[in-house]
Amino acid sequence: MVKTKVIAFAGCILLLASCSPSFSWNRIVADGSRTGVKPVTIANASEALGSVEDGVYTAPSQRVFENGATPKVAADLIEVQPQMRDLKQIVGYAPRAMESHRPQSELSNFTVDTIMEGVEAVTGRKVDVGITNFGGIRCDVPQGEVLKDDFVSMFPFKNYLCYVKLSGRRLREIYTAMVENRSLQVLGGVELVVSGDKIESITIGGEPLDDERSYGLATIDFLLKTGDNLHLGDDALEVVVSDTLIIDYILPKIVEMGKRGEAIEYHLDNRIVIK
Repeated sequence: MVKTKVIAFAGCILLLASCSPSFSWNRIVADGSRTGVKPVTIANASEALGSVEDGVYTAPSQRVFENGATPKVAADLIEVQPQMRDLKQIVGYAPRAMESHRPQSELSNFTVDTIMEGVEAVTGRKVDVGITNFGGIRCDVPQGEVLKDDFVSMFPFKNYLCYVKLSGRRLREIYTAMVENRSLQVLGGVELVVSGDKIESITIGGEPLDDERSYGLATIDFLLKTGDNLHLGDDALEVVVSDTLIIDYILPKIVEMGKRGEAIEYHLDNRIVIK
């Protein structure tokens, strides 16, 4: 039996239950199928969003909205476009969409590998492995033209690049807790073979993880303590928190890739093998 408690507050009734809440949602692709609205770039705002005249919104599909919140929302969205011009710059091209998902994906692999590269660059420390969280990657890379806004929206939090020096024993504890709790996060620099809720092997730099040596971990400051219950800074031999935000390292990298004509794409590998 689930115990419940009813609380009346400001004309609302809240039903509190002792069971854990669960949530579900559906993802709807913004492909213009309903109204013709498309992602906005610097050059196509009016074509992509439609127009509002005398309180009536005409969508790009020529569907007309006269009542409700839609005309007001559309008017506000159209009005702010000049202030958003910088975010609407095209910074690159992706030959296919990249999503972030467990146990690994092209986008999450790209993210953690870039964090490892960035931490080495800004701290001067040698990095062996990387860990970040799936929750910190807030949207996907679309197929086709990629906007600055796509990456700013992807990493909206003020997360700073960090270096953490850990013993091999402590690093093993971190990986083991993730597997036992079925909460694997974004991993780099490691080959982790998992069977059920047990780890079969951990390989770093082509060698088995050595409990007696130390390793350089690249991560973000959010995960040093209680973020996602990882506690990556616990029992650290050294911690260096840089003044570089993750977006301030990743975005220039994407811009330079675009200037060189390099596609925004990445790869899967054997960093996580689930048996």
